[in-house]
Amino acid sequence: MSYDLIVIGGGPAGLTAGLYGARGGLNTLIIERGAPGGQAGQTDRIENYPGFPEGISGLDLAFKFTEQAQRHGARLEMGTVEKVDFSGEIKRVWTNEAEYTGRAVIIATGASPRPLEVPGEETLRGRGVSYCATCDGAFFRGKKVAVVGGGDSAVEEALFLTRFAEQVTIIHRRDRLRAIKVLQQRAQENPKISFYWNTVVEAILGENKVEALRLKDVVSGGTWEEPFDGVFIFIGLKPNTEFLGNAIALDENGYIITREDLSTSAPGVFAAGDVRAKAFRQVTTAVGDGAAAAMAAQRYLTEAFQ
Repeated sequence: MSYDLIVIGGGPAGLTAGLYGARGGLNTLIIERGAPGGQAGQTDRIENYPGFPEGISGLDLAFKFTEQAQRHGARLEMGTVEKVDFSGEIKRVWTNEAEYTGRAVIIATGASPRPLEVPGEETLRGRGVSYCATCDGAFFRGKKVAVVGGGDSAVEEALFLTRFAEQVTIIHRRDRLRAIKVLQQRAQENPKISFYWNTVVEAILGENKVEALRLKDVVSGGTWEEPFDGVFIFIGLKPNTEFLGNAIALDENGYIITREDLSTSAPGVFAAGDVRAKAFRQVTTAVGDGAAAAMAAQRYLTEAFQ
């Protein structure tokens, strides 16, 4: 089926782009591979999104985004985009189940948690190794868990885990956190949270589930093994751009390079949200990207097809 606008990704950026596209009179399709909302939809509490002074759960916010986009006429299809062809005036997008064509495309596929890439991580994924505290925290009631990372996400997830775990240890390769001050203060004041500074995980140990971590002090070089029931990894993101191949220009880290109007190296193709090369990655900036990309796509369609 052919559309005016195809939006790849149903997180805050993609859903906003779909809303603006549909509301602007474009026949708009949003393709999402999982639950709408992206990373935001897996966040326990969002306290800095305007309009919700008491905060809102990421799941509830994602539902509101989705409902609003669909109410204005955007069509939502589930599927994993496997390849694209942006070489012609009509863009082609293939999912694992169907083929779609469109006159303009917005890529809003976001970014995924970056793995540690240490022994035991892949084999114990889902058996004590997790990248989402909101998804898996309840499985660790009364347990001892580690959180690897020192940014906002790591500290937010560590705080969430204290609702279930008996002990939460934040493991950070530096000697201080990178998270914003208010999160640092909350973590430091929480009696369930302890810290290992200047420390990295060398291996995740266990037969059928996580049983321990092999840790290394990066200052002294000393190593030791310590029992843990689970490990939650928050060390950054990698862009979800594998499906693009050589269709558009990416930077050295795999993020999409965009111009000021969020257009890419392929005419009629735009990018929004965490998938593009930019300085800040927040729900608010993703929403702004989605709106701007949709308006730029509408301008492109007006100029190119009329």
